[in-house]
Amino acid sequence: MRLLDFAVILFYLLAVLLFGFYHKKKGQSVRDYFLGAEDVPWWAVTFSIIAAETSTLTFISIPGLAYLTNLNFLQVTFGYAIGRAIVAGYFLPAYFKGELTTAYSFLETRFGIKTRSIASVIFLITRTAADGVRLFATAIPIKLLLGIDYPYAILIIALFSLLYSLIGGVKGVIWVDVLQMGVYFLGAVISIIIIFNSSTLPFAELINLHKLQIINLDFGGSFGEFLKRPYTLISGIIGGMFLSMSTHGADQMIVQKLLATKNLKTAQKALTASGILIIAQFALFLILGAGLFLFYGKMDIKSDEIFPKFIIENLPAGISGFVIAGLLAAALSTIAASISSMSSSTLFDLLPGRLEGLKKNRHFVFMLSIMWTAILIISSFFFMNSSKAVVEIALGISSFTFGGLLGVFLLGLLYKRAGEKAAIASLFTAILAMSFVIVFNLAAWTWYIVIGVAITLAGGFLYSRLFPQN
Repeated sequence: MRLLDFAVILFYLLAVLLFGFYHKKKGQSVRDYFLGAEDVPWWAVTFSIIAAETSTLTFISIPGLAYLTNLNFLQVTFGYAIGRAIVAGYFLPAYFKGELTTAYSFLETRFGIKTRSIASVIFLITRTAADGVRLFATAIPIKLLLGIDYPYAILIIALFSLLYSLIGGVKGVIWVDVLQMGVYFLGAVISIIIIFNSSTLPFAELINLHKLQIINLDFGGSFGEFLKRPYTLISGIIGGMFLSMSTHGADQMIVQKLLATKNLKTAQKALTASGILIIAQFALFLILGAGLFLFYGKMDIKSDEIFPKFIIENLPAGISGFVIAGLLAAALSTIAASISSMSSSTLFDLLPGRLEGLKKNRHFVFMLSIMWTAILIISSFFFMNSSKAVVEIALGISSFTFGGLLGVFLLGLLYKRAGEKAAIASLFTAILAMSFVIVFNLAAWTWYIVIGVAITLAGGFLYSRLFPQN
């Protein structure tokens, strides 16, 4: 790394903090701190949703996945768009009926306080593990850049994410996310241009190498083999649809942003638009990965390190710093959103009473953020020696429990006779069943949420007869 690259990165990090501080609202209450006073425009929330779910996993691991294979992962994003449309049409109207502070407020209204608390705890555990992976993924290029060990790289990213999350609550984070998305998107475009201009092989060679294949109709032989293939057309679309329904309908990190909009229509518009943009964004990063194969050929290197290697060794001074700033943009937006959402879920879902004034309770709110940052740091240490692509690890973790969570939401929306005992029993049944599926490797990660939802709904119908609602 050259001095100009470090200057660009430092300038960017300072600009992010100042930009977020500029959008901070004075004298805001705890509710405004976590919900943005419900006056954020829909297009800003759209960009913020994209930025929040675009962690370093997308920036590093998706190109690495395309470098190893092809563009089959894009089939999953088609399901993403369908899933968001379903959430916009059926979930959001229920969320905007009352004064909801988190996604799990709906479960309290529908079933009871125990269901809300249990769902929140499951969300916190899942988010801790999944974002621990994301935090580690961000440390990969920092380690290569600075020549330091992973623990120190993780600490650097975590501290900047904490500062980012504290600058002004969810409203400040949303507006900075708009800036972040522009930076990392432009960084990816610049990288693609340089890759294809520098490669000695023509772009058409990617067709001969089958690197541009999107649709996969090879479903295998038996049904068991079909379930173990993650990137066929059916598993990709169905798996992506259910994953998006869970992450954007039952995950506080995204729902928190939607609740910051003015009303139901603006939230629906923001979520639907994000489904269209996410396809274009994943296509961009997958093509980048295919281009890296054209540039390097087959190398004996971890797939998650191939794009950082190109950034460090082949981009001109200044441009390298800008692309790394884009990588940090993707990381900061996701980790900071995670810290904010876990703090808000802890505050509103698990703690008794309501804290009214942010000034009066500022230190308490900040301590929650610091606590969750420390937990994420510890979680990330467990993934330092993994050989799998980090994007698949993170999606697998989320899919493990989110099937049960999404199933409980659907149970509350679709089956009026289900009561709290039935909801809780079906949720834990789904989690136990998914443990069996994962341990014995019965299906690919794209089917985890589908299986979890099916078990939760079936259990809900059965338990409703055993525990009839008053």
